[in-house]
Amino acid sequence: MLEGGCACGAIRYRLKVDPYDTGWCHCRICQRVSGTGGMIFTTVPLSAFHIERGEDSFGQFRSTPFGSRTCCFDCGAPLTIHVRHQPDEIDIAVGSLDDPEAVAPEFHLYAAAAPPWALPNDGLPRYDALRPATRGLEPGQTEA
Repeated sequence: MLEGGCACGAIRYRLKVDPYDTGWCHCRICQRVSGTGGMIFTTVPLSAFHIERGEDSFGQFRSTPFGSRTCCFDCGAPLTIHVRHQPDEIDIAVGSLDDPEAVAPEFHLYAAAAPPWALPNDGLPRYDALRPATRGLEPGQTEA
C-alpha cells in the first residue's frame, strides 16, 4: 500500500491497491503544471484513493475539456488528474508518492508535444497523443 501527499504536508493520501498504467504525460498542460517537460502518473480505481488528511486543502480545476486536476491550495503541489473517459479511476502524480521508486513509467504520452530535452532515451513506447488502447475510448481513438 502506497502513501503520499503534497510538498507542505497539508494533504496526505493512501492508495488501497497497487497502482497500474504508470507513464509519462508530455502534454502542454502537464508541462505548465509541473514547470518542466511533463509528469509521470500512475492509476488506481477511484475507490482505492483515500484522503487521510487535508481534504479542505484540495484544490480542483478543470484543466481540459475532458479532465480536472487537483493540487494543494497551500503549496500548489500537483496531486491527481481525473478524466471523464475513465470515471472510475484516478491518476496520481508519481512525484507526490512517498516512495516514487515503487512504480516505474511504462510509456510516454503526447511525446510529439515534448521538448526534445524532456524525452529520455529509455526505450519506452512513445505515443503522439493517448495510447490507441486507452480504457474508456473507442478502439484506435487517441484523443479524448
